[in-house]
Amino acid sequence: MTVNYKDWHEIFPLALLAYRTSIRSSTGATLYSLVYGMEAVLPIEVEIPSMRVLVESKLKEAKWPKQRYEQLNLIDDKRLTALCHGQCYQQRMARTFNKKVRPREFSPGDLVLRKVLHIAPDSSGKN
Repeated sequence: MTVNYKDWHEIFPLALLAYRTSIRSSTGATLYSLVYGMEAVLPIEVEIPSMRVLVESKLKEAKWPKQRYEQLNLIDDKRLTALCHGQCYQQRMARTFNKKVRPREFSPGDLVLRKVLHIAPDSSGKN
């Protein structure tokens, strides 16, 4: 089977939805929830209603704006939690890196193997 990327424009919206609704390990939340204050309703939840969709559909029109306003008030808390989660994630990554790295000290006169990268005279990217 040959992979063909001529239909990328048909797959792109699905990939974008997956990217926006997946939980990031750096923030502990989805991008959608950090922007809009609530989780996105997936297309499958519209076809086969989930508990969340059923509860929201039974809300009266007068109560829905109030509930949405409360969700938007909590968005700052979600963002602060994501910020704290991001800082903990950075510390964890730094600890992991520092555990694996070997400190090296060089003195004047030490022999060092230096890697010289070949730089092409024409860096336009075409041969």
